[in-house]
This record gives sequence, C-alpha cells and structure tokens, in this order.
Amino acid sequence: MTDYFEVGTRDAAARRGELRLADPVATPAVVDDIVEDAGSRWHEERSAPEGDEATLTVLPHRALPPGTERPVADAFAPDPLDVDAPSAVVVSPATAADHGADAYVLAGATGYVGHAEAFVDAVVTVREAVPDDTALYLPGVATPANAATLAYAGVDLLDETRARARGLEGFYLTTDGEAFLEDLEELPCACAACRGPVASFTREDCADHNANVLRAELARVRGRIADGRLRDYVEGQARFEAWLTATLRRLDQRYGYVETRTPVFRRAELLASTDDALRRVEIQRFADRVTSRYRRRLEAPLVLLPCSARKPYSDSQSHEQFARAIGYRGHVVSMTSPIGVVPNELETTYPAQHYDSVVTGRWTETEIEFVANVLRRYLERAGYDRHVAHVPEDGYREVCERAATATDVDFEYTVVDHPTTDESLAALDAALEGHDSYYKSEREAATVRAIADFQFGPGAGDDVFGPDARTEGRYPKLRVLDGDGTQLAAMVPEYGTLSLTPAGARAWADSDAPTKRVGIGDFVPSGSVLAPGVVDADDAIRPGDEVVVEGPDALAVGRAACHGAAMVESSRGVAVDVRHCEER
Repeated sequence: MTDYFEVGTRDAAARRGELRLADPVATPAVVDDIVEDAGSRWHEERSAPEGDEATLTVLPHRALPPGTERPVADAFAPDPLDVDAPSAVVVSPATAADHGADAYVLAGATGYVGHAEAFVDAVVTVREAVPDDTALYLPGVATPANAATLAYAGVDLLDETRARARGLEGFYLTTDGEAFLEDLEELPCACAACRGPVASFTREDCADHNANVLRAELARVRGRIADGRLRDYVEGQARFEAWLTATLRRLDQRYGYVETRTPVFRRAELLASTDDALRRVEIQRFADRVTSRYRRRLEAPLVLLPCSARKPYSDSQSHEQFARAIGYRGHVVSMTSPIGVVPNELETTYPAQHYDSVVTGRWTETEIEFVANVLRRYLERAGYDRHVAHVPEDGYREVCERAATATDVDFEYTVVDHPTTDESLAALDAALEGHDSYYKSEREAATVRAIADFQFGPGAGDDVFGPDARTEGRYPKLRVLDGDGTQLAAMVPEYGTLSLTPAGARAWADSDAPTKRVGIGDFVPSGSVLAPGVVDADDAIRPGDEVVVEGPDALAVGRAACHGAAMVESSRGVAVDVRHCEER
C-alpha cells in the first residue's frame, strides 16, 4: 500500500501514474533528480533515514545479483523500516513482497539487459509479488530504444545512468539504436545538446543528448499509454534490438500476467501489422471466448463467409449481398485474420469491428495456422448439422481444409470464382434451399444472450436474462427487457458489450453463477468507488468490465477501472466508475 504513488491510466501491464512528491512526477519517468539512496548495508548497519516529501528515498539495502539462490536471498531479505516519507525498497525476485514501500527497486537490474527470458521472469515475479499500486524502478538499464518495451513490461521508474554512460563512451543514442559519435556527419536531432556544429560536439554533449532523447521517448510512451496504443508502438520499437523482440514474445507467453491487466475494449483501433499481433491479448482472448464461452442459439446450418474491410461486416456491400442470398436460413460466421472466427452475434464486440490489418491478397503460414486452429476449436463445440463455406480460394479455403481434416467435417463450397458473382450467390442460395427461415427477433435475442455469455461467462445470457426476456429497439442499439417490461440491459454498439440497469444488476447478482462482483464497505457510492472502499473483488475482473458492486448499504453497477486484484491491493485511485446505484 502506498500514499505516494497512484496509477491513473492502464494499458496492459504498462501504467501511466503519478509519483506524488512535493512536485508530482508523471510516470513512466526518469527519476535521477528525485531519488536519494540511503546506502548499502553490506559494509555497515544503517538506521532508517528521515526522508522528505520532495524525494524518493531508497532505504538501506543489501542488493543481490541475478541468479542468487533462494536460501541466500531469504537470509538477506529486506528488514522492515518505518519511514514516514516516500520510500523505495530494494528487492530481488526471491525477496519481493509487500514491504510497505511506495516503490520497489529491482536489484541487479543491469544484469538482465540483453537476456529476455531472465528479464521477463524477474519483472513479472516482482510485479506480481508487490502491491499493484506501487512503482517498479529499474536503475541503470534505460535507453531511448528500450524504454517503450520496459514500460510495456510494467516498469514505472527509470534513470539516465545507462544513456549518459553510453554517451560518455562515444555512442550517440536514438530511438532506433545507436551510432559511433565519430561516424556521424551530421546530428539527426534538434534537442538543446545537438544545436551546434557536429565538429564541436563532445562526448559530454552526447551524454546530454542521450538523456534528452530518453526523456522525450518517455513522454511519447506516456501519450501512447493514455491513448491505449502502446502495444502498436512497441511492436515497431522492439524490432531494433533482438533481445527486445524476444522480450515482447516472452511477455506474450506470460499470457496470464498481461491478460489480467489488459482492458476488455479500447477506443483506439487495433492495428495488426505483424505476425506478432496474432499473439496480442485482445486477439487471443477473443478466440478463447468464442471457443469456450460462446454458445450458438440459432438452429441453422453454418455459413462461413470471408471478412470485409468495412466493419461491422454486415454493413459492407459484400455481406449485404450474402445476406440476401442466405435469407435468415443459415447461421453466419465470418472468418478473418487476425481475429479468427466471428459469429454474427459478436460482429460488433471488441475487437471484431475495431481492427485493421495488412491486406496483401495472400495469407501467411502463421495466419493460416492460427485461424485454422480457432475454426477447429469452434467446430468441435458448435455441433452443426451442415457446413457451408462461401469463401474464396486464397487462404480461406486452406483454413477450411485444415479444420475439416482435424474435425471430420465436410464443407460444402459454394464459391465458383468470386464470392459476390451472380453464379456464386446463386450457388449459396441453392445450398440453403429447403431450410426454414428464423425470425429477425430470434437473431436479436440470440445476439444479446451471446454477448452476455462472451462478456460475463458461459451461460450468463440465460442466467441473467431468464427465459422470458425479449429485445426491443433497432440493431445494434438493442435493449433487453424482462417479462414484465423492465429494462435489464442495453447493447453498447461502439464496443458490442452490454450495459446493465439496476434491475439487470440484481438479476445478475441473484443468478446461479454470478461473476464480476465487487464487495464494498458500509457506504453508498456516488460517482465512483475508490480502491480503499473495496473489501473484495472477483479475480476475473478486467479493466473495462461491467461489474456489480454490492455492500451492506448499496447495490450498484458500473465499469471496472482496473483488474480485480488491483482493486483489493490498492490504497489509492478509482476502482469502479459507477453508473447506477441504489440504497438498500
């Protein structure tokens, strides 16, 4: 718990926060000017420093190098020191725990630079062992090229040490690497240190330049976090050093760590420009929920369609043509890279209508393998009687063939040359001849229940809404009403999620398997629930989730500002943005 650090905006493991000193510092940040080291305890015992609110005091410590065995680390674990001022404790992965500090310093941080596996293991271990609302400080590691990746991993505080040292060694740093100072014919920077002629540019000037570029890069990172676009930036930045690319991929392999902290939707478009994008949490999460939470409710043959550039797909000209040929006789599922498969009911659900990808006309092997695997998992669970694939040859057909081989499904292909030609559309129409049509109201009812399953958990669509619920309004602005006409929820078309009313919150709280619940103390929330008021929270809560807030005096519903564990661990900041609240 901390009084001097507060997280504001979250973007996966990255956080934009504030170190609340006498002069507040926006993080991620370099902190050379505000850190005071109280010294090592290896040579002499030191008492607790007084500290002050203008600086972050690193408490007396015994730093341990990377790879220190656990018994040794335990023997030299930090002793608790009571300091009534902003403070930081030096820890290793073996000694990381809640020591009551505002920040934690990773001992031997420089030893992890260049070693992706060790770096990720160390950062994740420490970050998960200390309270969420504390800052993580890695001294001696930051450069303009790696700062974004460090922040993406969950690092809040850095310093200029490495950047300045490289400058004094004659290395001119940029966000895409470094160059020998002697090799520069001109200075590709307009910072204060670089405004003179290159002939008079000294190594001291180079150190100043490196520090300037590092600070500018962290300002850019803070902006990216605020916009929810840091991952897009990191995918590019990580390419300039092999160990950073490996670090990004290692973080993707630590799915639980990143997924817990990744919001369920973003306002920014998801850009899928590399194969690494397929490992993004948002894409993996969508595929997992479609193949584990989603349940189809329309009894009709499967009709697989290609995606469209326009989103949601049903608004595109091609899908309007497909819809006329299908005529409510088939269950439409779109197939796309990088998302996988998108049932019609979830076409507006993030990120199905929020992504952009690189279109070359040819699928990569990575894309084919990923989408085929998602389609296989979907088919194994869906239980269709017939499988119609109205897809073109390139990429799509190979995906279908791989999934068919793995599941013993027989696809009926209806595209003759191109999906939208008259001949192909006629073949699609003919394939569905004899099948009964379902009503538009049935599709809309299936849509809101499918979104509830996707959003809250398997079976939530039936548990929350009950057998008598109905919809009204025009898709995608649907409202869900119970048998008495009381509104339970409304569909949010921008993100394809459900927003609950107080009646919907009560139905959810009283259901057989309620999830996403936040317990609070004996008060009535007004506007938001702050972290100190949270008693307990469901571990399944993710940033942006619709949550039910319950306490002795109130029942409320709103949107989570952070993940469940952070709500419980934090001593500052907003936990839930409340939309509706009722006194009990």
